[in-house]
Amino acid sequence: MSVTPSRTPGSTPPSARSRWSAAAIGILGFLAVLYVIEAVDVALGQRLDTAGIRPRDVDGLSGVVFAPVLHDGWDHLFANTGPLLVLGFVLLLSGIGRAVAVTAVIWIVGGLGTWLTGASGSIHIGASILVFGWLAYLIVRGVFTRDIGQMALGFVVLVVYGGLLWGVLPTEERVSWQGHLFGALAGVLAAWMFASGRRRSDPTRALSPHGR
Repeated sequence: MSVTPSRTPGSTPPSARSRWSAAAIGILGFLAVLYVIEAVDVALGQRLDTAGIRPRDVDGLSGVVFAPVLHDGWDHLFANTGPLLVLGFVLLLSGIGRAVAVTAVIWIVGGLGTWLTGASGSIHIGASILVFGWLAYLIVRGVFTRDIGQMALGFVVLVVYGGLLWGVLPTEERVSWQGHLFGALAGVLAAWMFASGRRRSDPTRALSPHGR
């Protein structure tokens, strides 16, 4: 005979605790990698920064891979840390696999867009491509999935971090607005891509906003 363990009213289910723990460990681990890379970069006199995206330079195309983990000093990394921590944690709550897939789309599409449109002779670095991509993804995801809970979460994210979206405009000379813009566009693309697949696998979601 099996007995279902009783759960204290109001306590968090084990599956939810596991998901939150995995999300926390995942984003903190990623941030730790960024800080280690920046420490090495500083020790080398910021020579690693030259591996960033150099627009329309064939050799600079490899920067699409490296740019999001490089920063122009500690202040640059500190500025990205808060949004990365919060948005990355929220994204990871949807599952490690989904978060990695969304991030891959943003990383590649955002980087390629920056490579195509950035100013000649410039070098683009920084995890802000991911910040803007994750932000846009979380804001619009619920619209594509027609999920009321995700729409509500997207609204909260918009209220808290929506002001960052002004960064897609060319307002500051040393700020990669191209990375911000194409990171955000890639986030919208990722939301559409994965929501489309979700609706195909469960057509009833198109009929009921409360489908799970």
